[in-house]
Amino acid sequence: MADAPLRLDEIPGFEFETMATSGVDDGALTLMHDLFDACYREANHKHLEKSLSVLRFVTFARRDGRDAGFGIADSRVVDLPRLPGTTLLLGGLCCVLPDFRRQELFAALMGRSMARGERGDSGRVLNCGRVAHPGAFRMMAGYPTVVPKPGVTTTPWQQEVGKAVVAVYGVERFDPETFVCRGTGRPIGYPVMEVEATDAEWEVFRPVDRANGDALLGIAWAAGAPEGW
Repeated sequence: MADAPLRLDEIPGFEFETMATSGVDDGALTLMHDLFDACYREANHKHLEKSLSVLRFVTFARRDGRDAGFGIADSRVVDLPRLPGTTLLLGGLCCVLPDFRRQELFAALMGRSMARGERGDSGRVLNCGRVAHPGAFRMMAGYPTVVPKPGVTTTPWQQEVGKAVVAVYGVERFDPETFVCRGTGRPIGYPVMEVEATDAEWEVFRPVDRANGDALLGIAWAAGAPEGW
């Protein structure tokens, strides 16, 4: 199975800095809070700070002296059910200011943070992320191996893998049938943008209660699913 591509090439005009989340100081944390507030209404700062305690790397982007965004992510080698030594590419919170969107910055931020993590030898690479609307899920939904899919029931094996993945994220309440990560009773935040999506794209999000802080776990194999998936 081929390794997952990480977007690490340069984007003209942007400067990147990646650091361990354990090394984020007060100044960097304040910047992240400001960017989070600029990208989301009702931004839940506790959710941001929990992400920093679970995922180990964050990348910042600047252009022409302006802060453009950040992306928290990780890569870890985990023994999944029936799949020992699997590399998990763990996407986390990513904020890109409106002026800098549609320039592939999201992928660049996530790729740089993931690249600092672990990579296993088995060749099995699983893309993972928690998302709250179809716009954020669209890239992963393009993989033929994605779970969940509209109108398709998750299998017992997929449910067990989902449980193992959310354990790495530190999620306490998870519905393995719908792949919904239950929230804390407070929204994570609402993106400052119009989410345009088809009814089919919204289908897997119908069990997601945004007001409760729910999110959908998405997983997709980087290059073909294991036999029997």
